[in-house]
Amino acid sequence: MASKLSCSFSCIFFLFFFVLPVSSNLQQNKLLDNATHPSPFEFLKKLQGCHKGEKVKGIGRVKLYLSHFGYLNYHTDPNVTNPEEDYFDEELEAAIKSYQMYYNLNATGTLDAPTVFMMVMPRCGFPDKETHQHRDGSSGIVSHYRLFPIRSKWPKGKTHLTYGFGSRFPASLKPPIRRAFRRWARATQYFTFSRAITPQSADLKISFARGAHGDGALFDGRGGVMAHAFAPPDGRLHFDVDDRWAVGYLIPTAYDFETVALHEIGHLLGLGHSQFRNAIMWATIGPGVTKGLTLDDIRGIRALYGS
Repeated sequence: MASKLSCSFSCIFFLFFFVLPVSSNLQQNKLLDNATHPSPFEFLKKLQGCHKGEKVKGIGRVKLYLSHFGYLNYHTDPNVTNPEEDYFDEELEAAIKSYQMYYNLNATGTLDAPTVFMMVMPRCGFPDKETHQHRDGSSGIVSHYRLFPIRSKWPKGKTHLTYGFGSRFPASLKPPIRRAFRRWARATQYFTFSRAITPQSADLKISFARGAHGDGALFDGRGGVMAHAFAPPDGRLHFDVDDRWAVGYLIPTAYDFETVALHEIGHLLGLGHSQFRNAIMWATIGPGVTKGLTLDDIRGIRALYGS
């Protein structure tokens, strides 16, 4: 989960942590927190309590949200003439129930408080859809990893992958990327990674972007979608330049860059989102949180590539 960047980057050093980048208008925006920059998903809070049969301004945006993350597909229903209409219909109720079941919530079909709380969480831009449970026949353990629908993976024998950085990629963010690759290499005992001689020759291309940046998966500013990556053998991984990233120290208004990188590398290797909250492949993460690889993540890789 390379593009042209017209933005500038800054690194703020304070108490041994980095927060970057903030904005192209660095001096004005350095000290602004997330309260000044509400999440693009904040509109959902105003719709809490909505249910089937209601017509409320903003319901159409809920449909777009659920469509983006794989729970709705109005294009396949010829009876739907205006999928963005602000009407809470049966299809939306079914989609919300599907979302609630995915995130282990009560399947009420309404925008209740626990559902809205989950939906406004910052998250990866990759869709959740079509999650399946996998049961290990020998141990009886249920895993919740998801593979891509067509089991996209790197070709047999392609165990060494190279990576490269886009232009003006902050130097202070390259070490956590390298550490994330080393953690996947140790855990999988299958892949090895190294930096490519040139970014253009890399199997995996890592860059920052903002807004619409040419891959059909736009970013939405601070909060909301933080990053996205694409299934093998595409190899693109993009981080949202407008989010606040922390390296080396946890703060409540910034996302741990290495944790998010670990998640997105999972997509680059062929994993989708997991329904196991502790897994690195769980779709959401809050600021000031760090996570590592779990057995669920490793089982997903082994299902694709073998032990």
